[in-house]
Amino acid sequence: MLSGEKILVTGVTGAVTSWPIAKSLASENEVWGVARFSDPEARGRVEASGIRVHPVDLAQGELSGLPDDFTVVLHFAHARMGEGEFIEAIQANAVGAGLVLQHCRKARAALVISSAAIYSTRPDDPMHLFSEGDDIGRSYTPWAPTSPASKVSLEAVARFCAEAFSLPVTIARISTAYGPAGGMPIMDMDSVVAGKTVHTWSDPYPHSPIHTDDLIEQVEPLLHAASAPANIVNWCGDEVVTQREWCVQAGELAGAEVDLQLTPIPGAQQGGAANPDHRRSITGPCRRVFRESFQEIFHERHSPV
Repeated sequence: MLSGEKILVTGVTGAVTSWPIAKSLASENEVWGVARFSDPEARGRVEASGIRVHPVDLAQGELSGLPDDFTVVLHFAHARMGEGEFIEAIQANAVGAGLVLQHCRKARAALVISSAAIYSTRPDDPMHLFSEGDDIGRSYTPWAPTSPASKVSLEAVARFCAEAFSLPVTIARISTAYGPAGGMPIMDMDSVVAGKTVHTWSDPYPHSPIHTDDLIEQVEPLLHAASAPANIVNWCGDEVVTQREWCVQAGELAGAEVDLQLTPIPGAQQGGAANPDHRRSITGPCRRVFRESFQEIFHERHSPV
């Protein structure tokens, strides 16, 4: 576990990823969390974790009052925008990231969060495990149309900053994160329990889910692996689990019927599973098994008290 560091965490209000990580680091480090903090409840949760909050809107590029002597940067900030907002998304997510890395260029390492959603769709092989060298940019994410384009732009900016500022960077393409606070598998679990239809645009739709606790444990080795040029890593779990498989498990646990409705969307990713080999060479294997963790979370959320 990191200790004695001065750490900046951007986009710190993310319930499944950034906030649990920042919270785990706050006991042994000085942690600053930046976000827009438009939700007072989220801000209160962050402050209660021992994190020093600093409101920032990266779309405006205003970093005044933010120290520049952080030793570690964890850049999670990402603004999801809709159709017709691609220029705004790139400004917030790519240019904003560049301004953060420039401001913190004296840090010893930065972990920049990208997404496995940037991989180009493979309709001929939905079970393909995407590797770091695979094609990127030709995909569509219906829930966040601007994300693939702005994440590709983010990676380009982060790679430039690593080399221009001699700033060691790891670019982590995060996969399907889940934990007690939520994530896609848990949202589907809740829908199955409530008797609601689960919508999908691909079946099978494979993922490489990774538990929040594994994310927390892997931050330090991923920072140690930072380099200039940037090191690109799939931040994913070790198992491949399809959306149907976790819905069926939720149905078994709840004694409920599963209504998984397939509605194909042209251009949407047909699969989101990633090759974990490079990450495993850095962090070692994940410690959580999906089926067991999913069951534990089910009992926490849905078993009678």
